[in-house]
Amino acid sequence: MKNKESNHDMIDEDLYEEFDEEELYALVEAERQKALKRAHHPKPKRPFPKWAFWLIAMTLVLNLLALLPQTFSIPAIDFLMTSAKLSIQEDIKAYKKAVVVIEAEDSRGTGFAISADGTILTNAHVVDGEDEVTAAFPDDGLYAADVIQTYPSIDLAVLQVEDQDLPYLPLDEKPHFNRGDSVTFIGNPLRFQGIANEGTIIDDTHLSGWDKPVVMMDAPVYRGNSGSPVISSNGQVIGVVFASLDHDTYGRVGLFVPISYYTKLHQKSSLFKE
Repeated sequence: MKNKESNHDMIDEDLYEEFDEEELYALVEAERQKALKRAHHPKPKRPFPKWAFWLIAMTLVLNLLALLPQTFSIPAIDFLMTSAKLSIQEDIKAYKKAVVVIEAEDSRGTGFAISADGTILTNAHVVDGEDEVTAAFPDDGLYAADVIQTYPSIDLAVLQVEDQDLPYLPLDEKPHFNRGDSVTFIGNPLRFQGIANEGTIIDDTHLSGWDKPVVMMDAPVYRGNSGSPVISSNGQVIGVVFASLDHDTYGRVGLFVPISYYTKLHQKSSLFKE
């Protein structure tokens, strides 16, 4: 891949397209104010021919049917609104610089840098069977990322790119999870990139085939969020999103692996190498 100086102009727009949350939020807010004004000052009603009404209705229906395969649900639109609001905050802007798009041959997901020299964490299932993938930083561009370690038992993988002084997120090696705590997570759900969102910790849960519990959160997790960092109020990563679940009690929830699982395994492997 190109070096850091030339990467910024080489970003494939299909892989990482700009998403200006400030403009989106300003646009949505302007439309909201217009709607409020219309509600308080309705225009005088004019006679409207029935034939025109039915023509417009049929046109809308046909357009809707044509767009259904590419149309997102209302909750999916809501997460764009939330991201627009969050991404105006300076801390969220800083976090997003370290979150990358991971592109493998048959999959696409999220990852995030955990060191300035290009160590990246993502899900094992995102890079399954790959020795090298593409990692796209929002400001620093595209990199070839080597898959240097996988931990299938906790669905995590470690990647490495060649560079220095990259933005990264600090890890909370001893995170505490309390029911009701608010968290932020950033990822690349659906067809979007760099989407920030909020969640609330619910509880831990045991999954079939897993030796350790994972954490449930009330949050809008979608395809592409795999590998998203879960960030606590102190600005440290406490977990990594890897799936969603339809829970009998809580409904649809997001699932994340506590980051301490990774740090403990990483420490053990480092000691073994020594």
